[in-house]
Amino acid sequence: MKTRCKWVTNDPLYIAYHDEEWGVPVKDDARLFEFLVLETFQAGLSWITVLRKRENFRKAFDGFDYQRIANYSEKKIQSLLLDAGIIRNKLKVRATVSNAQAFIKIQEEFGSFSDYIWAFTHGKVIKNKWKKLEDCPAKTPLAEKISKDLKKRGFKFVGPTVIYAHMQATGMVNDHTVDCFRYGEV
Repeated sequence: MKTRCKWVTNDPLYIAYHDEEWGVPVKDDARLFEFLVLETFQAGLSWITVLRKRENFRKAFDGFDYQRIANYSEKKIQSLLLDAGIIRNKLKVRATVSNAQAFIKIQEEFGSFSDYIWAFTHGKVIKNKWKKLEDCPAKTPLAEKISKDLKKRGFKFVGPTVIYAHMQATGMVNDHTVDCFRYGEV
């Protein structure tokens, strides 16, 4: 029996996400954008809700292709708001489009979104040593700094809690608890 972080339920989808994705360093812009979209929609909801709809999001948002999303028409936005397979929050849908546009601007300025976001940690994973789930914060000063910079660049729904969740998901921080079998692997 493997010891996992205490937030993981017995849901096979959650187990697979924890065991295979969460906390693994991501440097690919397309994957970073996907996680940013999913974290945006997760705000105020449980992560499992988003995970269960992930494939619907992938289909609805053209495989998370930020180039295409940046050019969505009002007609496309309205069709997304009618799509029962995703979370139909008007502000989050519109934020995804404007975030794709801001994402591209960052790529143009820094060469890649990965170079931009990972520069905040000097390209290294911050390896925390949480003994209990309760020790892990919902946000950090670094997440607040990144959030502030992203907002300045036109991003929406990127508060420090969303950004810290993004940092955890994309492996910028290793927040597996020290007793979790994944702690030493990522």
